[in-house]
Amino acid sequence: MFTLMFLKHYLNVSDYQLIERFNTDWSLQIFCNRSLAEGELIRDSNLPSRVRSYIANHADLNQLQTVLLNHWKNDIENTHVLSMDATCYESYIRYPTDVKLLWESNQWIYEKLLFRLCKLTGTKRPRNKFIEQKRKQLSYDKLRRKSIKKGKARKKSLLYLLTKGLLHLQDFLNSHPEVNLTSNQYGYIRTIKKVLQQQQYLFDKPGEKVKDRIVSLYKPYVRPIVRGKENKPVEFGMKAHILQTGGIQYFDLMDFNAYNECKRLKISYLKHRILFGQLNQLSADRIYPTNENRRYITSQQIFSNFAKKGPVKLSKPEKALQAELNKDRSTVLEGSFGNHKNNYGLRKIKARGAQNERVWVFFGVMASNAKKLALAKASPPPMQMAA
Repeated sequence: MFTLMFLKHYLNVSDYQLIERFNTDWSLQIFCNRSLAEGELIRDSNLPSRVRSYIANHADLNQLQTVLLNHWKNDIENTHVLSMDATCYESYIRYPTDVKLLWESNQWIYEKLLFRLCKLTGTKRPRNKFIEQKRKQLSYDKLRRKSIKKGKARKKSLLYLLTKGLLHLQDFLNSHPEVNLTSNQYGYIRTIKKVLQQQQYLFDKPGEKVKDRIVSLYKPYVRPIVRGKENKPVEFGMKAHILQTGGIQYFDLMDFNAYNECKRLKISYLKHRILFGQLNQLSADRIYPTNENRRYITSQQIFSNFAKKGPVKLSKPEKALQAELNKDRSTVLEGSFGNHKNNYGLRKIKARGAQNERVWVFFGVMASNAKKLALAKASPPPMQMAA
């Protein structure tokens, strides 16, 4: 199971393409210790998805990461240096707006549940204006410029329609006790009720903020992560605090809720000590050098790339070391984020479920590490000139 996940990200292919490749490539079968007989094929293209779900439910990713790093650490250089930074691995969702979210909720309540249950039981549909609102929503979607006034009018209509839809659904379920919904359907209904509550509050009190705001009906665990980038101020996905030692990246924390990464410095230091031993040099960006973190690394006798406070002057060797730490963080660590997203399938996470997305991201980063160490072992040592 683990090797199948490594192969998916190493080859940077979809689940369907992975099974197609596995059926026709004997080297992948040997790598997974599962050789197919002549004429035998795996016809279940959903196998990688089911494997991912099984790993998400049964594997401890922190323990697995420790096992891998302990196996690799003899091949990792400069284990006394630690770099850290945070990035966001975005989920595969449409760009969220309030109108889109409310319309998706209405579509699910009416078309995917209420109308189907009425047809299944031979019951007449309750009186509603869903078809009329569907035409209005289509006209609204076609507008090139959507004014604030029109958007507010659409939200008001959709909020009323969704409130009526939930009431109709409850009346139907009360009058048809023989109808049993699945746990998945009940989960969607709970999410839609929370969406209605949040959107009604935002409509009544514009400018206010809502805690744990839902931005996707099908991925309700995803939260907006404010990153402050010029081209992408807000990202929607998992925020990961990444640590780097000797060019190898590993995880300190993966969470869908926004958090301040500078608060993770002490924990990251302790994780490095457990995995690699002594830490002498540390590199991080400008958000980390708080007074608390400065006092802590000073007490641990760690040299950092933090700008010095007060009239303290660095010697030339210290300036050179600080520049080298800055270069390693800004090029190797930040460059690895783009490498993961472009070459290991982490640009948009298509898995559904919070833990499944963590498994997806985890194996993408670990596949990158494995490839980097394998190439370093395979490459010949640099030639030395004769004295």
